[in-house]
Amino acid sequence: MRPILTAIFCFLAPLAIAGGPTASNPEAKVYFVNISDGDTVKSPFTVVFGLSGMGVAPAGTEKENTGHHHLLIDRPPLGQGADGDEELANGLPADENHMHFGGGQTEVTLDLAPGPHTLQLVLGDAGHVPHSPPVVSEVITITVEE
Repeated sequence: MRPILTAIFCFLAPLAIAGGPTASNPEAKVYFVNISDGDTVKSPFTVVFGLSGMGVAPAGTEKENTGHHHLLIDRPPLGQGADGDEELANGLPADENHMHFGGGQTEVTLDLAPGPHTLQLVLGDAGHVPHSPPVVSEVITITVEE
């Protein structure tokens, strides 16, 4: 049984330490304040971002233990998409699946189509690159009712 656990650890360990050049507080956590996995909501709805162990600052601010929020919508968890390694090392794109909150915003009102959607929060450094180690929330699934 031990060789299997060692193999799993060796596989997962690089995922846990991957990220850009900016260090994070290893105890930092980013989370959803007002919604949870499995919730059903009506559009439009507000999502409030929570952060502990670090501070929020606008993009471009180079201050230790700060960053700004990104919301990933309907895509694989950070680091597991087609460009997983690229986004961990070089930054998150800006498109319909990646919302940037470079002004230091801590909430957003979303208007999503009816049906299931996945959401994940990611803290980015001054240049939109995830910290090392990355500060990410769990991926949650919500359902938008008609």
